[in-house]
Amino acid sequence: MSNRQEQPLLNDWFQNHGITEVECLVSDLTGILKGKIMPADKYLKGGRPRLPDSIFIQTVTGGYPDDEDIRFWNPAERDMELVPDPNAVYLVPWAEDPTAQIIHDCFYLTGEPVELAPRHVLKRVLDLYAAQGWTPVVAPEVEFYLVKTNTDSDYPLEPPIGRSGRQESSRQSFSIDAVNEFDPLFEEMYDYCDAMNLDLDTLIHEEGAGQMEVNFQHGDPLSLADQVVMFKRTLRETALRHGMYATFMAKPMANEPGSSMHLHQSLLDSKDCHNVFADEAGQPSRLFHSFIGGLQRYLPSAMPLLAPNVNSYRRLMRTETSGSAPINVEWGMDNRTVGLRVPVSTPEATRVENRLAGADANPYLVMAASLACGYLGMLGGIEPRPPMTGSAWSGGNQLPDDISPALDLLHDCKPLGDILGERFINSYLAVKRAEHRAYFQVISSWEREHLLLRV
Repeated sequence: MSNRQEQPLLNDWFQNHGITEVECLVSDLTGILKGKIMPADKYLKGGRPRLPDSIFIQTVTGGYPDDEDIRFWNPAERDMELVPDPNAVYLVPWAEDPTAQIIHDCFYLTGEPVELAPRHVLKRVLDLYAAQGWTPVVAPEVEFYLVKTNTDSDYPLEPPIGRSGRQESSRQSFSIDAVNEFDPLFEEMYDYCDAMNLDLDTLIHEEGAGQMEVNFQHGDPLSLADQVVMFKRTLRETALRHGMYATFMAKPMANEPGSSMHLHQSLLDSKDCHNVFADEAGQPSRLFHSFIGGLQRYLPSAMPLLAPNVNSYRRLMRTETSGSAPINVEWGMDNRTVGLRVPVSTPEATRVENRLAGADANPYLVMAASLACGYLGMLGGIEPRPPMTGSAWSGGNQLPDDISPALDLLHDCKPLGDILGERFINSYLAVKRAEHRAYFQVISSWEREHLLLRV
């Protein structure tokens, strides 16, 4: 979009809301929002803000990969222009002065898109679908924990104190009363989300103590990835205002289930908007089966994008406390033991639920990776394995069990690299390997407990 096109839209929106300040936001690889804060007048009159492109090779701790791992990188740290998306403009409802938060796309000064930006990676995949006359529709479900404030990382996390003055001490799946323990927090959360026009659907209590899930209405993948990023920020802020933390770690507590980001996916014909996952008889179509076949073949290699951290793989271990986290890429009708669940639905709502991603993953990259795998399946006419009718857990783990072997699989998968972008894949691998090395420099309490005086 040119500056001439975007400016009148923003001018009107700023004027209607009395905006005095702007937060210019860009999601990095982790999903952390980076950017600049500017006075509204300067933002509208002073041109586009700039950032160095090195924010896309920054680790979660703020470091960078070793030089030998980023030989492909331009050490000049080129400037990027931030271009606002007028469809991703939100209020900051907790700010004292009227403030806008705007998600931006990143372009070099030559006009080329920055291919390392997660939002661009998703747009790249969506362009492939558009070229085929297909419109993907998604509906994310995001789990999270509310926990007591914890300023010492050596101590385990605990459930927060609710209105009753007590902590949860047992699992209360789908309990309304357990959600109501935190009514003041959730009422304010919904007020904030309404002010931002986030399409939240339902809120439920999940399996873990203090674990909740929010479902989003189905819609456009790019818009919903934006909304998930904004929701995470909003919930963290709301929790702090109520004296607790909200965490999207995949496995924040050792004896509680992990938190996922389930992704429901369907596919419309761009011309007449009918769901191409159902045939004329209302049965699952050939494209539907090929989409699942692509997920089965390529998702194991895409796992670093769905399970991006060392902690992510603790959620995917099959233990007594793992809950319903999948360990496979089998599929089945209304079967929660598989990684790819097909809910019972009308033909118009035929869809597949990818249950592999953790809540800690970057939503742009989760959607890009899952849709890329399905796209490869449909283009290649890949046949899925027969659906599972019983428990899929008996078949054992079909996924990489740690970040290091997962990164190797992604590195070796040329079809995914071609779709997501070779330079993006190289950058992502370098960042995640740097994080893995940093993790191994920390000696854990388990090692001190069991090895100090025994080996």
